Amino acid sequence: MTRNDAEGAELEALLSRCAAGDRSALEALYTRVAPILLGVLMRILRRRDAAEDALQDVFVAVWQRAGQFDPIRGRALAWLVSMARYRAIDLQRATRPALALSEMLTLEPQLRSEGPGESSDMLGTGALLLRCLEQIAAPQRRCLMLAYEEGLTHSEIARAVNEPLGTVKSWVRRSLMALRRCLEP
Repeated sequence: MTRNDAEGAELEALLSRCAAGDRSALEALYTRVAPILLGVLMRILRRRDAAEDALQDVFVAVWQRAGQFDPIRGRALAWLVSMARYRAIDLQRATRPALALSEMLTLEPQLRSEGPGESSDMLGTGALLLRCLEQIAAPQRRCLMLAYEEGLTHSEIARAVNEPLGTVKSWVRRSLMALRRCLEP
């Protein structure tokens, strides 16, 4: 058995013990892999405080999901690193400013006034998105905006627009398909 195999087996055993609720196993796992995971998180987040917070989140998730680890599907360290990586990406996405569709509608005059040579790629894409959204009927467009801007579920949208759930699901799906067709080159 090589050293890497022995380390992998040890991490697998610690994860198995964590799944069984052994707190000392979580402590040992933290001692073994926290520096590695912190390094991964620092590379992605570039701020120590954010990386440390993410590391805590990762170990809470490890404690809750240790039973989901399957050694047949991959190595324990790879599973832990992927959890850290996904947490860092989630945090980046949550803090990244995004241009909401409603904000794009307020920019509509600017997007339309710029000529093809003057607009940047982003504004050109924004203008195209606005043109595509205009092609969708107002009630369907509203459902789409509620889903993607407000993060409402189909059920919540159905209550908000006072339409049957099946209708809302169809509208959102058809609107997405229409947007895809319109945006494709």
